[in-house]
Amino acid sequence: MIQAQEQRYYSSEEYLDLETTSEERHEYIDGEIVLVTGGSPNHNQIALNLSGALNFALKRKPYRVFVTDQRLWIPKKRIHTYPDVMVVSGTLEFAEGRKDTITNPVMIAEVLSKSTRNYDRVEKFAAYRTISGFQEYVLVDQYTMHVEHYSKTEPQKWIFSEYDGEDEVLAFASVPFQTSLADLYDKVDFESELGN
Repeated sequence: MIQAQEQRYYSSEEYLDLETTSEERHEYIDGEIVLVTGGSPNHNQIALNLSGALNFALKRKPYRVFVTDQRLWIPKKRIHTYPDVMVVSGTLEFAEGRKDTITNPVMIAEVLSKSTRNYDRVEKFAAYRTISGFQEYVLVDQYTMHVEHYSKTEPQKWIFSEYDGEDEVLAFASVPFQTSLADLYDKVDFESELGN
């Protein structure tokens, strides 16, 4: 008979002590530590295309662009996570006692994978919405040309838009930036994802 192992819960401080010396990345979700798996070439290409274009467009403007390895702390949900792309407006705000964990993105983008897309759409979006200055959420499908875009219009009100064609232009509301889907998906090989 196989016995179930007891789930260990960690404090945020214990997680951070382990994470800063780990060779792998992990999320922290209210006491649980979850391994963050590596992305596919398409996942990485999309994150690079978006973050690179954002970084160039926001050059010399009061915004900071982060990609993949920047940790975010969501205190109201007790979550440490690594969004695919984040933009901070103005001064960086850090988790208490930290200089490596930010708390104030205005925009977050996630590249959807089969294993995380439901979590990204529901639980993660709900957690992100507890961040006071958070204004915009972009979900980019890596298997087909499709983008879901949420922008905040007032407290607890969001506008939802979808984009499917390569000539369509995704215009951000929280930062002065827009991109065509053709540019967002540049060098993405949908055929390579078949069967995965």
